[in-house]
Amino acid sequence: MKPDYILMSDSDSDLPHEIAKAKNIPIVKMPYTLDDQPYYDDNGASGAEKVLFDRMRNGAKPFTSLLPTAAYLEYFEPILKEKDLLFLAFSSKMSATFQNVLESQKELLEKYPQRRFEVVDTLSISAPQALLILGAHELYEQGKPMDEVAQWVKDNALKSHAWFTVGDLAYLRRGGRISATSAIMGTMLDIKPILTITKAGKLEAYSKVQGRKKAMRTLIDKTVEHIGDSRGKQVIILHGDALDEAEMLRNQLKNKLPDLGEVSLVMIGPVIGAHAGPGTLAICFLGNERAI
Repeated sequence: MKPDYILMSDSDSDLPHEIAKAKNIPIVKMPYTLDDQPYYDDNGASGAEKVLFDRMRNGAKPFTSLLPTAAYLEYFEPILKEKDLLFLAFSSKMSATFQNVLESQKELLEKYPQRRFEVVDTLSISAPQALLILGAHELYEQGKPMDEVAQWVKDNALKSHAWFTVGDLAYLRRGGRISATSAIMGTMLDIKPILTITKAGKLEAYSKVQGRKKAMRTLIDKTVEHIGDSRGKQVIILHGDALDEAEMLRNQLKNKLPDLGEVSLVMIGPVIGAHAGPGTLAICFLGNERAI
């Protein structure tokens, strides 16, 4: 028997739309702008990811923006009129949008004092957040109370990993994560950054390697190092319109960890893709606690 509250999250999780629909998980669609046109991330329903990466390769410079409090109110209020709500938000350390979630929570609890509305900071984004959502949903389907589901997410937030590299340093430069000089020199020397999500819930560079193949091997090595007991574990490989390389990464990972469960390939959504760019590759999983 399902509990009498709703489990909800946002599209920055990159949770594929067909999974969210099948599991009846409401999703807040996050905004981005491409070629001066505003869009909302639909987690693959329209194929917008492929369009975004094609245009970025041709020089387009998409950007993201905050979802205002008023928009969150429009998503949350219809639910709170009928049921309680547990919302799993992408990391508060990656955007001020989280404050708008809290503002909407405060306003709605004043309007509906009989309701319960809990917000959990997943300290993640993209597939690591999706894995937390899926784990929480398993408990939700079992009829577990809101407190237990929320606590599971909090207990596992720092066990959700993303180890990734990018195809072009120009996008990290645009986002201010590296300097223009570092981007130019790195491109000349074929330097590839290895990035991860930290304990604080931030995206940060972990190390640098030379060459794409070495970067891919490093992603696998970091997965082996941090996944813990790999038996039956679900892994998500994200890619920025780089399916062939994602498949290579999956095959290499399975050779290293043959007892893994499902290893799925998912294209990065347009909101995260706007910052990471085409050619991005990431391995995402639940494992041991984050290293940094």
